[in-house]
Amino acid sequence: MDYTLHQLRIFREIVKTRSVTKASKTLHLSQPAVSIQLKKLQDQFEIPLTEVIGRQIYITEFGEEVAEACDRILGEVYSLKHRTLAYKGFLTGQLKVAVVSTGKYVMPYLLSEFLGRNEGIDIVMDVTNKARVIQNLTSNEVDFAMVSVMPTDLELESIELMSNKLYLVGGASRVEALKKIDKEVLKTSLLIYREEGSATRQQMEQFLTQNELPVTKRMELTSNEAVKQAVIAGLGYSVLPLIGIKNEIANGSIRVIPFKGLPMVTSWNLVWLKNKKFSPAAAAFLKYLRNEKEAIIHEKFQWFEDFRPS
Repeated sequence: MDYTLHQLRIFREIVKTRSVTKASKTLHLSQPAVSIQLKKLQDQFEIPLTEVIGRQIYITEFGEEVAEACDRILGEVYSLKHRTLAYKGFLTGQLKVAVVSTGKYVMPYLLSEFLGRNEGIDIVMDVTNKARVIQNLTSNEVDFAMVSVMPTDLELESIELMSNKLYLVGGASRVEALKKIDKEVLKTSLLIYREEGSATRQQMEQFLTQNELPVTKRMELTSNEAVKQAVIAGLGYSVLPLIGIKNEIANGSIRVIPFKGLPMVTSWNLVWLKNKKFSPAAAAFLKYLRNEKEAIIHEKFQWFEDFRPS
């Protein structure tokens, strides 16, 4: 057999997600690249691993057996890697973190130097919606989660990291054309929401309630990136976290609109289940974060603390 570990990782993710598209997003690869590697792996076997009916991919019985073998092979590879590094005196293991979608603009900076100091630690970071993050926490599938609104139905411990500021935003051309955005403008404009359950959605709804703004036109999208693109295109207005629109503010495609009662401010928190039994890798990360978070935030996010809408 001439398969590679890369192909095995890709196939395992396809089996897990039951989707080439979802696997490509999780692995940060293009969909064609994933399809090519799946075909190369399939070429090693005479029996089909998958079948496509309509637009849905299904894993054959033989494919499920191969997937189980993938898990065993990759598990042994990781184990050998960790044992080799442990013999050299390095801290080893796997760190699992679930991050709400806008937290992807923060968490990599908190991880970067820690992973650089500890090359024997592998990171699994699931960037997803709030509901999935809470599910991961509840089922104890992750060491930590990063959220901006604390769940109230779980016993958790936490570290507050930094503030999360949300502003009213619009596309530059729309904002410049109207000169002034007030309640009367918003009453007749399309308002662009995140999906139900999103913390950003909750803050936007709170903003509308506080300002007694009726919603006459609305659009609901399932990611901050989709909301940003709709705003840039001039479809309407939204309330978005500042942390996720730095580049769009810099290039002038999105304008932050001064409005009474804004910004709305919450906090980014790293949370974990109370009485969680930490692995050495997770314990080391928690210690690192407690010691270094202030320096990291000052160095990487000073622009965020200094921002004022013009």
